[in-house]
Amino acid sequence: MKNILVISVVVLLLNACNKSKLPPITPNIITESTLNDTDDPAIWLHPTNPEKSILFGTDKETNGAIYAFDLNGKIIEEKTIKNMRRPNNVDIAYGFQLNDSTQTDIMVFTEREKQQIRVFSVPDMQPLDSDGFKVFEDESQLKNKLPMGIALYKSPMDARMYAIVGRKTGPVKGYLYQYELKADSIGVKANLVRKFGSFSGQKEIEAIAVDDENGFVYYSDEGVCIKKYYAEPSMGDKEISCFGGEYFLADIEGIAIAKYPNGKGFLIVSNQQQGEFNIFSRKDNSFVKAINLSTLETDGCDVITVPLNDEFPNGLFVAMNDEKNFYMYDLGKLGLR
Repeated sequence: MKNILVISVVVLLLNACNKSKLPPITPNIITESTLNDTDDPAIWLHPTNPEKSILFGTDKETNGAIYAFDLNGKIIEEKTIKNMRRPNNVDIAYGFQLNDSTQTDIMVFTEREKQQIRVFSVPDMQPLDSDGFKVFEDESQLKNKLPMGIALYKSPMDARMYAIVGRKTGPVKGYLYQYELKADSIGVKANLVRKFGSFSGQKEIEAIAVDDENGFVYYSDEGVCIKKYYAEPSMGDKEISCFGGEYFLADIEGIAIAKYPNGKGFLIVSNQQQGEFNIFSRKDNSFVKAINLSTLETDGCDVITVPLNDEFPNGLFVAMNDEKNFYMYDLGKLGLR
């Protein structure tokens, strides 16, 4: 009994220490709840009417889904993709070339229990992948084949589209696989073009984010730092930097990149156990500040820096909240301009 009491006291003290001391910033809108367990969001910007933009978010379970929400946080049933096998992370890219005359925006997400990634057109939500592309196929152990993080990179050099995929566990070298998504007369294919990215061996790598304009990919080596590599395969596989670890209590989680002209902007990274977000300069990755967005145990996050409507006149930041929902903030509340 005494041991149980001691353990309980330690847990309470740890929780008290881990709670953010910064003033909380409340969300503008909290989405409707998903069925199981939210994990990662992605924002699609409508090309002509920003008010019709869509927030997508994963519901991570065997009977999972990619939920679609409007800017009021209401579920859009007809654009929600259900009966997915543990969808983990999701990303959006614009202008994928389907054929000589047709482009479409696309959404990709990892489907962990099927060891594959999925590709859908947006906003019509049609599958482009013949039921999925297998990943990490050369691995012999199942645990190294389970995809988690994913980010899309559209090369400014030649407009090629790539999916960069991470996994639950993996080797200390070549933890990430990069696939080119390419359409031909038969359909869309996913071709492996490289393996890159070091892993500390601590915890895992989930969050991946790409800065297309500057050509960098960032990912969270959760127990160590934020790692930075070139996103362009031809630029090589050498690690550029490993930064920010000293500002995190424990797990380094979701990464969102707020992009402004001339390379300006910010990396917004979830300090999960501290209940905060750490903000770094997009230009030199120096630490800027920490903020408390009042979310619980945030995994994924996403951001868009253009005005959407009266509720989000400065852009939209979205963070997963550990209560089966997502928190939506006007970007001006984060004080980043």
